[in-house]
Amino acid sequence: MITGKNIRLRAIERDDIQRFTRWINDAEVIKFTSLNFPISNAMEEKWFDRQLENVPTQGQILAIETRVGNQWVHIGTCDFHDIEPVNHSAEFGIMIGDKEYWNKGCGRETTKLMLQHGFEDLNLNRIYLYVLTENSRGIKAYEAAGFVKEGILRQALYKNGLYNDVVVMSVLHSEWKGFES
Repeated sequence: MITGKNIRLRAIERDDIQRFTRWINDAEVIKFTSLNFPISNAMEEKWFDRQLENVPTQGQILAIETRVGNQWVHIGTCDFHDIEPVNHSAEFGIMIGDKEYWNKGCGRETTKLMLQHGFEDLNLNRIYLYVLTENSRGIKAYEAAGFVKEGILRQALYKNGLYNDVVVMSVLHSEWKGFES
């Protein structure tokens, strides 16, 4: 487990599937994602089974939990995927699915924990992400964690009846060390 002040990251469990399905079928939750179609519990179970086959060094999805009193509440997911062993890079993704925990710093703390895990535990050199230009809340959170904008992929994602621009952001290990000190 990876634990911070108010957030802990753990391996996903089969018991999480119903929450995943509820979150990814909520239009507000997936507004800024590439998801465009409803997902059933059966589809999510098949997805979960495929995740179990992944070697953690190639990528792993983690459950995000936040402390509420002396309990931990599952509020979302985060992951590294497309881990490149030669380039020491990985793509980062995050979703706070439980809207009750939006705008409470959970995404920022999760992102910082994942950067620490990626750079210190996985020996990554570059962690990058893609974010829709209209996701200003996400962009602010990523910048606060040390990500910098690299460029824009014009009309790269079709979502909500529109072709959307996507911002590419990254943080390098050397920048992160400077950011954290």
